[in-house]
Amino acid sequence: MPPGARLVQKVSSTRAFAKIAPHFIPAMDRAFHRLTRGKILLSAQMLPGVVLTARGARSGLPRRTPLACMPEEGTGTWILIGSNFGREGHPAWTANLLEHPDAEVSWKGEDVPVRAELLTGKEREEAWRAVLAFWPPYATYQARVEREIRLFRLTRRG
Repeated sequence: MPPGARLVQKVSSTRAFAKIAPHFIPAMDRAFHRLTRGKILLSAQMLPGVVLTARGARSGLPRRTPLACMPEEGTGTWILIGSNFGREGHPAWTANLLEHPDAEVSWKGEDVPVRAELLTGKEREEAWRAVLAFWPPYATYQARVEREIRLFRLTRRG
C-alpha cells in the first residue's frame, strides 16, 4: 500500500469528499493526462486509473472520463466501479457503457479497445469482494446509497 493510502482512504470515505471530489478530481486528471500524453493520471498515484472513452448513451458522441479501476492481475482485464463517490444516481459513464459497450481506455499511455460487461449475480459478488479488498472505502459508498453500485469488466477487443 502506498504511503498515505490509509489517510486517503479515510478522507475519501467522508461525505465532504463525495461532495467536493467530483468537481476537481476528473478535471485534474484530464489536465495531467493531456499534458503527459496519456502517461499520468494524478489520482492514479493512489489507485490505478484509466481514461475511458465511450460513446454517449443519447448523443453518440465520444465522452472521455478519467476513472479509478481495479486491474485484474494476469487477465488483461479491468473492473470499473460506478461508485459516483458514494452519491445517489449512477454516473453517466455507466449508462454510456450499457448502451455502447465497445469503448477504449487509455492505460499507462496505451490506447486499448475494450468491451464492457455489466457484472451481475455471482460474478458481481466475487468482483465486489475483490473490489472491497482492493479499496475498502467502496463499502462506505455503497452503504450511503440505495442503488447497487454498478461494476463493469473491461476486456480487450481484437
